[in-house]
Amino acid sequence: MKVAIITANTAVYKGNEEDASGKVMKHMLEKEGHEVVFAKALPGDRKVLATVMQRMADAHLTDLILTTGGAGCAMGDCTPEATIEIADRLVPGIPEAMRAHMMQLTKRAMLNRCAAGIRGDVLIVNLPGKAGAVKECVNYLLPELVHTVEVLKDESK
Repeated sequence: MKVAIITANTAVYKGNEEDASGKVMKHMLEKEGHEVVFAKALPGDRKVLATVMQRMADAHLTDLILTTGGAGCAMGDCTPEATIEIADRLVPGIPEAMRAHMMQLTKRAMLNRCAAGIRGDVLIVNLPGKAGAVKECVNYLLPELVHTVEVLKDESK
């Protein structure tokens, strides 16, 4: 499975912070045998995020787009809005399940506004911004994400 990782964090994009969550995600996905075809930090800008995700999906550059960051309650957090803006169909069960799982570990999971959707035959899923939360969520969600991508690819044939 081809995977794109987007870290939605202006400080990381500018080189002022390390991309810990993106690195954790990349390592975990590659360890499971998936091909990471894109792994970059982008500014926390709704238009930039939406444009990059839309172009990757429309050009069939990836099967799955995973984002990290920009899905909290801070004024500048806009990753869910960018995802919803370009999705053809939403998949609300993914973030619902992720939040329910994470609530067992921390009540702050209720503050996560992650979204998930499908554009064409590409699945897009927002994950939290902290490396530990990303690790927990990828472990929990990955089998279902792989299955969803397989269903989408089979339908597009």
